[in-house]
Amino acid sequence: MTATTPAPTTTPAFCDGIQYFGAPWPEFDTLGAAPAVDATTGAIASPSDRAAAFQTLLAADALRYLTVQMTASKESGHPGGYASAADVMAALIMLGYKNFTTEVGHHAPGFYSQVFLDRSLEAMGITTVQQLRDRFRETHGLLGHLSGQIPGLLAPAGPLGQGQHFAMAGAKLFPGTLFPVTIGDGGLGEPYIMSSFGHFNTAYPQATNFLPILIWNGYSQEHHSMVSTKSNAAMEAYWRGNGFEEVVLLDAKAFDDANQPGNYVDSTQFSFAQRLVFAQAVLEATDKAAKLALGGKLTVLIIKQLKGAGVHKRGAQSHNLYPGDNLERDYIVAALKERALSPEAWQLVRTNFERSGGGPGSQVAVTESVRPLAELGALNLVEFPAGEKKVSTTAMGDLVVQVGKADPDFIVTNADGNAASGINNINVGLKIVHPTTDPTYFQQPDGQVYEPLNEDACAGLAVGQALFGARSLWCSYESFAINGLPIWQTVTQAMAELRRPTPATVCLFTAGALEQGRNGWTHQRPEIENYFAAMMRNGNIFPLFPCDANSTQACYEWALAQVNKGITITVSKSPLPIVSTFEQTRQALQDGGFVLQETPGEKTVVLAVIGDMTLTPAITAAEQLAAQGIGSRIVAVVSPRRLYRSTDVAVEMCSEPDAHFVDDATFDRLFGGDALLGVTGGTSAMLEPIVLRSTAPRDVFAWKRGETTATAGQLMGLNGLTAENLVKRAIALLG
Repeated sequence: MTATTPAPTTTPAFCDGIQYFGAPWPEFDTLGAAPAVDATTGAIASPSDRAAAFQTLLAADALRYLTVQMTASKESGHPGGYASAADVMAALIMLGYKNFTTEVGHHAPGFYSQVFLDRSLEAMGITTVQQLRDRFRETHGLLGHLSGQIPGLLAPAGPLGQGQHFAMAGAKLFPGTLFPVTIGDGGLGEPYIMSSFGHFNTAYPQATNFLPILIWNGYSQEHHSMVSTKSNAAMEAYWRGNGFEEVVLLDAKAFDDANQPGNYVDSTQFSFAQRLVFAQAVLEATDKAAKLALGGKLTVLIIKQLKGAGVHKRGAQSHNLYPGDNLERDYIVAALKERALSPEAWQLVRTNFERSGGGPGSQVAVTESVRPLAELGALNLVEFPAGEKKVSTTAMGDLVVQVGKADPDFIVTNADGNAASGINNINVGLKIVHPTTDPTYFQQPDGQVYEPLNEDACAGLAVGQALFGARSLWCSYESFAINGLPIWQTVTQAMAELRRPTPATVCLFTAGALEQGRNGWTHQRPEIENYFAAMMRNGNIFPLFPCDANSTQACYEWALAQVNKGITITVSKSPLPIVSTFEQTRQALQDGGFVLQETPGEKTVVLAVIGDMTLTPAITAAEQLAAQGIGSRIVAVVSPRRLYRSTDVAVEMCSEPDAHFVDDATFDRLFGGDALLGVTGGTSAMLEPIVLRSTAPRDVFAWKRGETTATAGQLMGLNGLTAENLVKRAIALLG
């Protein structure tokens, strides 16, 4: 298997850019004579077939070669983790599986190699290895971590501990389809992974058609992984102790004939005959685990092999390439030559990959087409009369129940309890999914309310459903949602890049800080709005702030009709007076806000108010200003994103762009005056669009810090959100 250059003249066109070719492997004439993957079935005939094992081994080395050459061409990227997964990934493809997710963003170049070989990347204009190299880690190319825009790959991969949510959402929505998800042993330290598996399996015991694949290679990013000291028995017990009925563990050490030291070995160092035996064992173990998962058993597949197997370095040193790790570096060259395949072998691997599963992943993966949605029909909104006190969350809950009744795939997720947020009507109408039927707590096995005590699991399943084409609603206390936001942010970015429309991911954040006086700062974290304020510039993020129960219903009605957006609805769970009509909010969803009241006077002070409870000091301030002959205009700001200028937002980069921003005339109609005060019970960052565009003397009143108080009014006072302060500052601005 000595590498030679230049390439023979019979080299397949897609191999343009491959620097080193090797001689045909022993027995290639017989074991590689015909593709093992059947063109009709999309899979090999038997995992025990020696030719299938031979071609799986070829595929694993092809994946390793491309991963090293791609990353070294940019002196950047992460080859080592995927290298120890290459054998099992090759086995999955040979077995006909194409719906891949991962928890490990650092495996991205390996996944790109997969979808290059199965021709998915041709949808991006990547047809050769040279183009694969050129567009790795480049704009409009192949991101350093998996993204929603890559053809053939189902889901993004960013912060650790997330990928399993996509596999579970897929399993729930697509019964009978296998969703493998690779998990790194470095990422296994994240607490979210096992707890989310446990709750999901308890809630949906029939949905076992996802397959966690632990890539147990002994190392994390820069050191030994924290689970590297576990014995095989201890690792198996760990998974069984977390509810897994079947544990299929394959340890490369048991096949080593090269006398490698330590508990983690590199299968590429075995003799060729033993490499083939190992490939056969990987195929058989993978096939067994997949069939168990598809057959109703909660199953994990564990592949134990040294990190960096078959690439430029081993252990944590294989994780990342640094400046200088280029295609001329001796250990890079040595790795490429060691993995080099013959042109005939490359063509054989390409044929197997494109046949697998019925075609390129860009054509056959479940996320490559629009998933049909249940028809909702017209929702029964109830428009309450002005002055009547109503709870916004409860009003929205009635609509949520209607959605769930019409759409059996719809789920509501909540970690802290719907009843605590004024939406117990959702529990009553849709029932908490739980193996124990108990009418006292509105729970039953086929419920639609998913309640793990883990915000990551709540956000994860909700956004996973939205990404895979189904409706969902994540409900959370504003103060606790921070633990679920990393995956929400990951998915909203992916939605901005998707090549297909999918339902918006919608959130209801309740119990704003102003309501939580007695609980003190532990429940007062409106700084979370900074997250959304920053994300608004992404182009597809719409934080909404209804001013009452009517407004809340209109906001949710709008959100249900949106695609590829991240929409947050933040309202109080306290009964507050009705001050708006449906039509006012529907217009505000286009104009950013609406004029709640206008009082004439010599000069006009504009009070731009975000939120519902914050209207109270603003209305009182307007009365006090009127007593001094000063006019005012109170604007209820519902959708701050509309108030940006188009140049402020990266909307042109969104695949399903919503490019509507209010024009200057509309902005001036709402916010033009002699002085402007922005008022919010959350972060002042939400007022940025108004502050940027206003030309009047202006100031903002916003949240400063939490404290324990007896009433919302006292808490607003501690933060300076009082009518007296508003009046004083308005008069000062007027000069």
